[in-house]
Amino acid sequence: MTTLKAKLQADLNAAIRERDELRSSTLRLTITAITKEEVAGKTKRELSDDEVQKVIAKEAKKRREAADAFAQGGRLESAEREKAEGVILDAYLPKQLSDEELDGIVAAAVEEAKAGGAEGPRAMGAVMKIVNPKVAGQADGGRVAASVKKLLAG
Repeated sequence: MTTLKAKLQADLNAAIRERDELRSSTLRLTITAITKEEVAGKTKRELSDDEVQKVIAKEAKKRREAADAFAQGGRLESAEREKAEGVILDAYLPKQLSDEELDGIVAAAVEEAKAGGAEGPRAMGAVMKIVNPKVAGQADGGRVAASVKKLLAG
């Protein structure tokens, strides 16, 4: 068992002992998603910590999107619960980049792409290829794309 998955399991056991319903249900759903990912495909495999982190990030993103949908639908109690679940999952993810840090990385990538001959809004793909490996797990793809568009537009 990977160290991150083992930590999730240990935290789940602690949450159950403490009778923390929100934390235990969130961790249960996350461990289920990890297990589902492990058995997907033709053969069962054990996920690495990076792959587990990607599953957790996907689950956290689902919670953010659900919270937004509930808030727009006027179901504020459900939106608050989804936000709280997202906060629990964020504790298991690497620290997210601030907007200034992200803009700095994107600006360097834009310069690198321009040196390679990519110009204007059409350079989006080239810049994203440079930026994505540098910010993997530290920034949401939507934030990265918005920052790239903003800098390419001028």
